[in-house]
Amino acid sequence: MAFADLSTNSEVDYNQMIMEAIEEVNSNQGANITEISNYIESNYPDLPPAHSSILSTTLDKLRISGHLIFSDNIFSKPDSNPILNSNLTPAKRGRGRPPKPRSESDPIIPAYTGSPRPRGRPPKVVDPFALPPQPKVKPTSSGRGRGRPRKDPLSVAVRVPVSVSVSGVKRGRGRPRKNT
Repeated sequence: MAFADLSTNSEVDYNQMIMEAIEEVNSNQGANITEISNYIESNYPDLPPAHSSILSTTLDKLRISGHLIFSDNIFSKPDSNPILNSNLTPAKRGRGRPPKPRSESDPIIPAYTGSPRPRGRPPKVVDPFALPPQPKVKPTSSGRGRGRPRKDPLSVAVRVPVSVSVSGVKRGRGRPRKNT
C-alpha cells in the first residue's frame, strides 16, 4: 500500500515539476525532454534512481491527457504556442471541387428543401374519361416471318457433300501434305 501511495504522490510531483520546467526553460517554444530533465535534476537534488523512465512516462501521460502538446521533439503547453497548436490540427479539406469564391454582389440562393423526387420513371397518367384503347390490328403478312428463316431439312439432303471429290475418293480434312 505504501508503494501505491508513493507512486501517485511522485506522479503529482513530476506533473508539477514538468510544468514548471517548461515554463522556466523557454516559454515561447516549449522544451525538449533533455532540457526538462536537466532543469529538474538541477532544481530537485533528491530524485529517484529511475528518474528518466518516470519522466518519460509522465510526459507521455500528460501528452495523452492533453495537458502538453508534443511537436518536433518539443513539449509545450497547449496555449503557450499558437503556431505549434495550429500545426497539430490542420483544417480538413472536403471532398470534390471547392466552390467558387462569391463576391458580395452575388445573391445567395437558398437550396430547395421540399420533398425529394422519387426514384425511377414516373407512372403514366390515366384519364378516367378517355375511351379504352382500340386493339391493334395485325397487318396482313407477305407470308414471311420476322428474322432469319429456319433451316429446311429437305434442302440440306439435296446438297452434295463437299468432302467427296469427283473421282469418288474421300479426302481428309485440312491442307494436304507436302510430297518431298
